[in-house]
Amino acid sequence: MTKKNVKVTLVRSPIGTPESHRATVRGLGLRRLNSSRVLVDTPEVRGMIRKVSYLITVSEA
Repeated sequence: MTKKNVKVTLVRSPIGTPESHRATVRGLGLRRLNSSRVLVDTPEVRGMIRKVSYLITVSEA
Protein backbone atom coordinates (compact mmCIF):
# COMPACT_ATOMS: atom_id res chain seq x y z
CA MET A 1 0.00 0.00 0.00
CA THR A 2 1.39 3.38 -0.97
CA LYS A 3 0.87 6.47 1.12
CA LYS A 4 -0.99 9.37 -0.44
CA ASN A 5 0.80 12.67 -0.82
CA VAL A 6 -0.40 16.25 -1.05
CA LYS A 7 1.42 19.22 -2.55
CA VAL A 8 1.12 22.40 -0.47
CA THR A 9 2.07 25.83 -1.89
CA LEU A 10 2.27 29.14 0.00
CA VAL A 11 0.35 31.72 -2.06
CA ARG A 12 -0.25 34.53 0.47
CA SER A 13 2.21 36.14 2.85
CA PRO A 14 1.88 35.19 6.52
CA ILE A 15 2.92 38.72 7.55
CA GLY A 16 0.20 40.20 9.73
CA THR A 17 -1.28 36.82 10.66
CA PRO A 18 -1.33 35.38 14.19
CA GLU A 19 1.96 33.94 15.41
CA SER A 20 0.49 30.44 15.65
CA HIS A 21 -0.46 30.58 11.96
CA ARG A 22 3.07 31.65 11.00
CA ALA A 23 4.43 28.76 13.06
CA THR A 24 2.06 26.37 11.29
CA VAL A 25 3.27 27.58 7.88
CA ARG A 26 6.85 26.97 8.98
CA GLY A 27 5.85 23.58 10.36
CA LEU A 28 4.55 22.63 6.93
CA GLY A 29 8.04 23.44 5.60
CA LEU A 30 7.04 26.56 3.64
CA ARG A 31 9.53 29.41 3.76
CA ARG A 32 8.83 31.99 1.06
CA LEU A 33 6.01 32.87 -1.27
CA ASN A 34 5.29 30.23 -3.93
CA SER A 35 7.42 27.64 -2.15
CA SER A 36 5.97 24.12 -2.29
CA ARG A 37 6.33 20.90 -0.33
CA VAL A 38 5.06 17.40 -0.97
CA LEU A 39 3.82 15.96 2.32
CA VAL A 40 2.32 12.63 3.38
CA ASP A 41 -1.46 12.97 3.76
CA THR A 42 -1.98 12.36 7.50
CA PRO A 43 -4.63 13.71 9.89
CA GLU A 44 -1.98 15.92 11.49
CA VAL A 45 -0.99 17.50 8.18
CA ARG A 46 -4.67 17.91 7.23
CA GLY A 47 -5.27 19.81 10.48
CA MET A 48 -2.36 22.15 9.76
CA ILE A 49 -3.66 22.70 6.22
CA ARG A 50 -7.13 23.51 7.55
CA LYS A 51 -5.71 26.03 10.03
CA VAL A 52 -3.90 28.11 7.38
CA SER A 53 -6.08 27.27 4.36
CA TYR A 54 -6.42 30.98 3.50
CA LEU A 55 -2.63 31.22 2.92
CA ILE A 56 -2.01 28.07 0.88
CA THR A 57 -3.23 25.98 -2.03
CA VAL A 58 -3.35 22.19 -1.94
CA SER A 59 -3.18 19.75 -4.85
CA GLU A 60 -2.65 16.05 -5.39
CA ALA A 61 0.97 14.99 -5.67
